[in-house]
Amino acid sequence: MRLLHIYGGNRYGGVERLLATLAGQAGEAPAVRQEFALCFDGRLRQELLAAGAVVRELGGVRVSRPWQVRRARRRLAEALAEARPDLALCHAWWSYAIFAPALRRAGVPTALWAHNCITGRGWLEAWARRRRPDFAVTWGTYMAASLESMFPGVRIEIWRPPVAAPAPPAADARQRLRRELATDDDAVVILQASRLEAWKGQGLLLEALARLGRERAWVAWIAGGAQHPEEARFASTLRGQAEALGVAERVRWLGERRDVAALMQAADIFCQPNTSPEPFGLVFVEALAAGLPVVTTAGGGASEIVTADCGLLADAQPEAVAAALGALLDDAARRRRLARAAPARAAA
Repeated sequence: MRLLHIYGGNRYGGVERLLATLAGQAGEAPAVRQEFALCFDGRLRQELLAAGAVVRELGGVRVSRPWQVRRARRRLAEALAEARPDLALCHAWWSYAIFAPALRRAGVPTALWAHNCITGRGWLEAWARRRRPDFAVTWGTYMAASLESMFPGVRIEIWRPPVAAPAPPAADARQRLRRELATDDDAVVILQASRLEAWKGQGLLLEALARLGRERAWVAWIAGGAQHPEEARFASTLRGQAEALGVAERVRWLGERRDVAALMQAADIFCQPNTSPEPFGLVFVEALAAGLPVVTTAGGGASEIVTADCGLLADAQPEAVAAALGALLDDAARRRRLARAAPARAAA
């Protein structure tokens, strides 16, 4: 089977990690020949090429510049004629909205892989609704129900994304990384690694940390770099918030990292308290696979992943998130018990 993944590629997050993982594990499915078509150069393209994948360049696209849309569709048509895929898989609304017309004209069976929650608003969803995909793919039942409301009667496949098992760390890797990040060996590290977007809950996490009290020995690592000006402004706001709340000295701002797996192995708790539903939450599975108990907010895909055996679900309120974190900070035995159960849950 010949499969063509179509995506923008100008940022980096869960979708990009998925695509890089698919390229890196291509040998596990030799009957499937995967290629990738991207609009932008960036970290994703570099990782795909490093994995030996074929990457076709469609050119940068801004919807406000129709000639760029037309050019990218022409390049896709050329790629389709050369690659002759059996299936094109458009990742997220943007890719589907831009390229579904060209795929239809070429007669290529097309699937939408939905990675974002349906809001019922915005031009991307409006464009996507114009053309029904041949079928849709998503990561869990929460998103499947949303897709059914958008495309009634369309076949929806629920597919759990692959998560590479973390490599065994070097004997002193945890201590070395903690020293690098000015963190004591006996501190309980609370890690968040996500895009710098307000709904990912960094601000809510800071509010919760301020309620933990100074007597508890915790340090927070917040990983994620600004990928456009709005995110840079948000990062500045978060730093100011940490100062105002009196927790700045215990927060380490890590920026963009390419060693998130190592960060997870050196941390003790993963916390991403979303303020709105997470479509699925690949990072929660990655944290569980690394043996971290997860604290997050109930709802969306997170409620499909995190159970009482491996973590805690809280209301999206500072007091509730602080209570969940405090429960794990105060009970090391419980923290270890959840950590031991976490990898099995990730593999479920």
